[in-house]
Formats: sequence, C-alpha cells, structure tokens
Amino acid sequence: MSVPYEYAPIRAVPRIERGELINVGVVLYCQRRDFLQARTYLHEQRLLALDPDADLDAIRASLKSWETTCAGGADGGAARAMRPGERFRWMVAPRSTILQAGPVHMGLAEDPSAELDRLVALLVH
Repeated sequence: MSVPYEYAPIRAVPRIERGELINVGVVLYCQRRDFLQARTYLHEQRLLALDPDADLDAIRASLKSWETTCAGGADGGAARAMRPGERFRWMVAPRSTILQAGPVHMGLAEDPSAELDRLVALLVH
C-alpha cells in the first residue's frame, strides 16, 4: 500500500552571493512509516566548477551531519531529542549556509527507502 511522504533536495550553494547550486542529496520523511533518512553524494567536479576554492572536506563533513541528524542517534546533536517529523521540519527550514534544503515536495510510495534511492538517482547523480 502506498503511503504519503515528503522530501526535499539538499543543495550545495558554495558562493551564496551568486546563487548557483548543485543538488548533493535528498532528505525524505514518511510519517506513517516513521522513516527519516538523508542520502547524499558530492559530485566534486560539478561543485568545483561553481567554486574552485570550495572546501570539499568541510562540505563532505556537513553532508555526513545531515545523515547523522536524520538517524537521531547519540551523534545527532540537539536534534536527537526531536521526533522524526520535528527533525525533518528543522532540517528543511530556510537558512543561508552552503548546504540548504530546497523546496519540500510530496509523493506516494510503497517503500520510502526505495523511493529515496530513486529520488537520489533522479535529482543528484
């Protein structure tokens, strides 16, 4: 049975003032399945085309923190005390940083994990 989910692309905006971006991941939340995960992939050449001085190590570490925050474990920082829906809303809130969530979209899927894989292949790779 298909269930509703929400997702947002994760975007790298290495030079905020220029507004240029690449998709580097997707965060997906499905309330009915108590599912919250982010999957990320940094295409280094694309990012360096936008900003040759981008700090790839720092961006990789920040992307890892998105995945860790979704998991909500001991390494999840202050967000670990939040319920998955609260963490999702916190993660997709607008911010002016190098990594940002894009607009939130909705869909229906039987398997949120498989749908997350599909969205990453479609939007990131």
